[in-house]
Amino acid sequence: MARTAHPIRKQPEPAAAPTSEQPRRFIKLAEVRSLTTLSTSEIYRRIAAGTFPVQVMLGPKSAVWIESEILAWCEARIAESRGEAA
Repeated sequence: MARTAHPIRKQPEPAAAPTSEQPRRFIKLAEVRSLTTLSTSEIYRRIAAGTFPVQVMLGPKSAVWIESEILAWCEARIAESRGEAA
C-alpha cells in the first residue's frame, strides 16, 4: 500500500529565550489574582489602560500570564511606593 506524502509543515521559529535564569512559566488568572491581590475586573481594567502585563492567549478560551512579568510588575509597585528607582 502506497503512502501519500504529506506536505512538510514549517515549524514556527522559537521565541527568544527568557532574559532571566528561571524558565518561563505560565500562570492562570487565579494565581495572578493571588500574587497581586487585584480583582479580576481590576486586572482587566489595568490591561486596557496599558498599566498591567497583557495575557497570552493559548486558545480561544485559555488565557495565561507570564509569571516573571507579573512578579516584575509587583516589584515595580513596591519600588514606586517606597520612592525607589525602578
